[in-house]
Amino acid sequence: MSLIPFVVVWAVLATAVLVLAIYRMRIAGRTDELLHVQEAEASLVYQQAEVAKKLDVIDRWGKILTVVVAATGVILAVLFLYDSWLRSNSVGA
Repeated sequence: MSLIPFVVVWAVLATAVLVLAIYRMRIAGRTDELLHVQEAEASLVYQQAEVAKKLDVIDRWGKILTVVVAATGVILAVLFLYDSWLRSNSVGA
């Protein structure tokens, strides 16, 4: 049984998580940490709200993809160990 296609899919998912994390860091790095509440700063309040919405979406997808990558990695590890065990038993027979 060849696990290479599954490993490739896992690597693509893991890369997507990494790219999403880098993208989040870039967006979060440009945020203004001050809380703007005055009317004169209304455009800044809107901008902060938009950045917060973007970060929420990125965080949601990041969590989902991280769980998928972790679960897929565990399944691949179990399949690899099972395949290795089967091969070691068939060599001696």
